[in-house]
Amino acid sequence: MVLSTRFSRRTLLKASAATAVLGGLGAPHVARAQSAEFTYKYANNLPDTHPLNVRAKEMAAAIKTETGGKFDLQIFPNNQLGSDTDMLSQIRSGGVEFFTLSGLILSTLVPAASINGIGFAFPDYDTVWKAMDGDLGAHVRGEIKKAGLEVMDKIWDNGFRQTTSSSKPIAGPDDLKGFKIRVPVSPLWTSMFKAFDAAPASINFSEVYSALQTKIVEGQENPLAIISTGKLYEVQKYCSLTNHMWDGFWFLANRRAWEKLPQDVRTIVARNINAAAVKEREDTAKLNANLQQELAGKGLTFNQPPIAPFRDKLRSAGFYAEWKGKYGDQAWELLEKAVGKLS
Repeated sequence: MVLSTRFSRRTLLKASAATAVLGGLGAPHVARAQSAEFTYKYANNLPDTHPLNVRAKEMAAAIKTETGGKFDLQIFPNNQLGSDTDMLSQIRSGGVEFFTLSGLILSTLVPAASINGIGFAFPDYDTVWKAMDGDLGAHVRGEIKKAGLEVMDKIWDNGFRQTTSSSKPIAGPDDLKGFKIRVPVSPLWTSMFKAFDAAPASINFSEVYSALQTKIVEGQENPLAIISTGKLYEVQKYCSLTNHMWDGFWFLANRRAWEKLPQDVRTIVARNINAAAVKEREDTAKLNANLQQELAGKGLTFNQPPIAPFRDKLRSAGFYAEWKGKYGDQAWELLEKAVGKLS
């Protein structure tokens, strides 16, 4: 009798477990039938409130509407899915379907992608968009595609980088001689500031505030948004609008995931992404203009030096010739077509 009872309980438990497993297998199938035909992930490294993510949310909603709910774009901001290096690996493997990445970081896979960061190449936004929406951008996109990724036509704006200092405004290249400046860990940055006879120090951004506060370095360089959010105005007195580097975000797609989409869906997705990029550019320009006033109100003294002397110094130091050799004649020719003679 006891054996019989145990057997029945055991049978009942097995039956319940089987039902649970089958139910678990069945449930997602029902959910899939009710959801979008394509649910793709889009990862980026910016805060939820950044213009890029604000416009991305609008873009995702428009795509869902125009595809009749067939395509659902899920946004993962602020490095939620990992570091830039992690996400670059994921976009290549298909772990995420879309990712926006700075050309300066993408250059680890596609060397040509960092060419927009060449020192003092772009004097203003008009020149940037002429190059990046024109032949130079087309060349870089071609190189990205050769590396096995898809990329949208329009690059998104990350902004121009400016130079701050606790000791003096940077009015010309001579002011950088011996200047102790924090730079990211990157050959392009180190190479440029060494060409100015500065003393670049590679320091993680998390340590920049304290390094400036304790005078380990005199200055640093970043877009105005970073200077604001990092509260660097508390430990810096001057901000020189050097515009020494421009950087943007390429909107990348995993090739297999992209080719899996029907042509009509692809057209809708690409059109909305590119339209959102243009709107984000306008937002970022306005944000920078407002930030200058805001930062001036918090004590930063601004100046805007002419770029010609900086270019002359980089030319005579062999910086442009060195990087022309690294990028190759074709890419360099396209850059100079937009910005004028550098090397």
